[in-house]
Amino acid sequence: MGTIKFPQFKRGKEGVRIHPGLTILELARISEVRINAECGGIGKCGKCIVRIEEGMENLGPLTHLEKKFKLKENERLACQAHIVRDRSDIVVYVKNFGEYEILKYGMEKEVPLCPLYYKKGSSIFKNGEEVDRYRGKIYGIALDIGTTTVVMDLVDLENGDILETVAKTNPQISYGNDVISRIEYTLVDKKTGKYFEEKERIKRAKQLQMLVVEQLNETIKELSKEKGEDISQYIYYTVAVGNSTMRNLFFGIDVSSLGIIPYEPEHRDAITKSPQDIGINTNKSGTVYGCALIGGHIGADIVADVIASGMYKDDEMSLLIDIGTNGEIVLGNKDRLISASCAAGGAFEGASVSCGIGGIEGAIKKIEIVDGRVAYSTIGDKYPIGVCGSGLIDLLAQLLEKGIMTKTARIDQDFYITGDLKITQNDIFQLITSKSAIRTGWEILLKYYPVKLADVKKVYLSGGFGNFIDVKNAMKIGLIPDIDVEKIIKIGNGALEGAREILLCKDARKLSEEIAEKVKHIRTNEIEKDFEYIMAENMYFK
Repeated sequence: MGTIKFPQFKRGKEGVRIHPGLTILELARISEVRINAECGGIGKCGKCIVRIEEGMENLGPLTHLEKKFKLKENERLACQAHIVRDRSDIVVYVKNFGEYEILKYGMEKEVPLCPLYYKKGSSIFKNGEEVDRYRGKIYGIALDIGTTTVVMDLVDLENGDILETVAKTNPQISYGNDVISRIEYTLVDKKTGKYFEEKERIKRAKQLQMLVVEQLNETIKELSKEKGEDISQYIYYTVAVGNSTMRNLFFGIDVSSLGIIPYEPEHRDAITKSPQDIGINTNKSGTVYGCALIGGHIGADIVADVIASGMYKDDEMSLLIDIGTNGEIVLGNKDRLISASCAAGGAFEGASVSCGIGGIEGAIKKIEIVDGRVAYSTIGDKYPIGVCGSGLIDLLAQLLEKGIMTKTARIDQDFYITGDLKITQNDIFQLITSKSAIRTGWEILLKYYPVKLADVKKVYLSGGFGNFIDVKNAMKIGLIPDIDVEKIIKIGNGALEGAREILLCKDARKLSEEIAEKVKHIRTNEIEKDFEYIMAENMYFK
């Protein structure tokens, strides 16, 4: 019997048995190897290209979907390359393998210490009840579960210090680069098109859950090795935030309702579990807390963003924008907060754009056109392999400014960034569609609050994407409001910061639940009769 090996990955070096009928992508998942499959493995995005070093004879012929991509002789799409025989070993190299540039840090405000777990005498207490003996340390974990990345703060609950910050790619990415792909994985049998029964949906949700849980356990083990002792015994409290899909998957909850009208989560309230319930290797006397969701695709990460920004207690009007595959927007002040989610698609995260790629090493992150020539810089100063979101925004702004692209988003011909990388008219269409979704979201919120843009005193940009973009270029293309630059505040990883505040202060935990109830979720496409017209209008440049 042959095996399939992925030498780039620690867990993939030994290999697993070949199973005829399965694809390379499916075997990669079994091997716990991460292959970027932004479309969820249906052969549309072309991002799961792999190089077959050995064993090509074991694979079936190129599919019609693969023929649409310019694959080299020894390249295949992992999602389309079916194993048809097991005559020999298969050795696979992932083409777009690289580390994501992950935003680890938020604003790191000073937080009043009032943790759920605390020392009293020689014991550890939880809400006045003795739960364990004091071993010299009390730790907690603030966990931001993003669609693309998972970031964790290890925090000393006795003094509030951040001991370690660890960021990794979300291992669920091999099931798709967006929440819709992962929802569909739990909801629909792609081969038959039929919906799964509840038992199968929960089974698949728990499968995705364990990927993140195992990664968290592995991270705790790595930190223990670095510190020379088992730190799991000191970890009593974990606070997890994420969008509605990511939070509920972390707790093994069926997320299929988020893929079906009216797109509401099955479980919206805060969740409290023991580490054993989740499978997390921390102190058995500990607690795992999942922050409450607002509604629809407005999740616990946005609740944490609101806490981190402080907009919930301001007299002045603020706008918070978290730009991603599913853009989330909050508008208001201490008196009233409203929110909306926008199906922005994955264009700015590399999906559906021929030259697009996630924020990994080699991705072009900055672009300027000078005298007709393209000047750029890449993540890690590596050879350019694609353009990530910040670079795509720069590119659109530059094409518009230099007159290469019209205000109606037209270009005469493909524009080459490098000798190999180009942007096409279809790519631009994908980008302006995503741009329009975000802009339409905040415009409608302003209309229905109602306030004017001039009334907004602060615009908070949250998340990695918002942190890395050139604000002026984002304004030029209409992605964010065109206001005084001084009013734009990048809060970094606001979700992680908010989770840390909840971890350190019981009052912040209570506040998070109040905010989740207070923020009104507005379905912009339902309340605005001209929604489609506004979307179409916002695809162009003003």
